[in-house]
Amino acid sequence: MTSAHVEPSAVPAAHRQAKYQVRLDWASGGASAIVADADVVVWVDALADEGPGLALELVPGTAAVVAAGLTDAPAVARWILDEQVRLGRRAMVALVAAGATAADGGTRFAVEDLLAAGAVVDALAGVGIDYSSPEAAAACAAFTGLRGAVAHLLTASVSGQERIAAGADPAELARSGRLDTVSEVRILRAP
Repeated sequence: MTSAHVEPSAVPAAHRQAKYQVRLDWASGGASAIVADADVVVWVDALADEGPGLALELVPGTAAVVAAGLTDAPAVARWILDEQVRLGRRAMVALVAAGATAADGGTRFAVEDLLAAGAVVDALAGVGIDYSSPEAAAACAAFTGLRGAVAHLLTASVSGQERIAAGADPAELARSGRLDTVSEVRILRAP
């Protein structure tokens, strides 16, 4: 995926989702749109296609950056709540769904990242952080509606099928969809 950064002043106001505490967008373009005033940026990559280095490259400034997927969404939400308490005010949270690389080199929608972002939004709502943008709310609805099938969806998705065709073990992929099985938060940049 391209890692071009767009200056916040060049991003249309509506794309910034600035009035919402929890926002969601996709890949490098989305990061440029929603991270300008974020206290915490969550790099959402359910199958870890894009590494933490890319996340840090895409997130300018001093915001804390954490990685998340389906297995650690509740732990990430608890960490964000602790960060909000440390700040002593509402923490602004930008979720950036990594997506996948399309054949033409652009960003391809990745259902696994949509579901993982929704899992984080759902977990945030569970700890009381719930002023979400429509984009974040839609991801949450997708996750909650499909919660029981996420492990299967990881193996059946385009990304999952690509990995299986390349020799990945379907059972290993399905483990990436086991909800709330990881309690450690992957902090990519500390606050």
